[in-house]
Amino acid sequence: MKFISWNVNGLRACLKKGFLDFYQEQKPDFCCLQETKMEQGQADIDLGEGMLEYWNSAEKKGYSGTAVFTPHQPLSVRYGMGKEEHDHEGRLITLEYEKFYLVCCYTPNSQNELKRLDYRMEWEDALREYLMELDKTKPVIYCGDLNVAHREIDLKNPKTNRMNAGFTDQEREKMTTLLSSGFTDTFRFLYPDLEGVYSWWSYRFSARKNNAGWRIDYFIISDRLQNAIKRAEILTQVEGSDHCPVLLELDI
Repeated sequence: MKFISWNVNGLRACLKKGFLDFYQEQKPDFCCLQETKMEQGQADIDLGEGMLEYWNSAEKKGYSGTAVFTPHQPLSVRYGMGKEEHDHEGRLITLEYEKFYLVCCYTPNSQNELKRLDYRMEWEDALREYLMELDKTKPVIYCGDLNVAHREIDLKNPKTNRMNAGFTDQEREKMTTLLSSGFTDTFRFLYPDLEGVYSWWSYRFSARKNNAGWRIDYFIISDRLQNAIKRAEILTQVEGSDHCPVLLELDI
């Protein structure tokens, strides 16, 4: 099965930059999107016959939002994690299948001057608890823009970015804790020491041209799915957003 995750930074804008061509070229089993910045029906999205769409849009218009496109009918669908304080920004969709849960996530950014870091820490603890609870029932495939570069090799300039949003000690520690709780970062599982491969670049300072990027988009799976990993790639050549898509193939 092929899974793709992409922060499209506004799906309506990305549609004008080749999203549908990319989708038809890849034909994934599951396409998980973050930062859709829209509600279902606000754009014409022709994915082909038999495609199912699941949307979780933020209450605030034009902000955040997630979506999953798939031809596979789920057993159940859940929007959010069932916690009032975390379920207003359209950040989480969970699809249940016979052999796994698929969780599409857009993690809150800690923002300038880390003004949302305390909330981010609460989110991380609640989300980890949620994933661990799912994992008790069946394996989890967790993906999205997780807004953290975990290790120094996950961004171009670790020294100058330390304690900036996305590379604070606190955020990195939460990722370490998650991965110590029965989960695997699929890209690092296959490429533990590979440097210079990123999934997000600032629009400023010719960052993408100079590959001054961050790896903040992930596929994380339950440890017991490690042997099912066939491919885990970051599709750096694909444009259309300030993020590029990430891909996972599992024999499941």
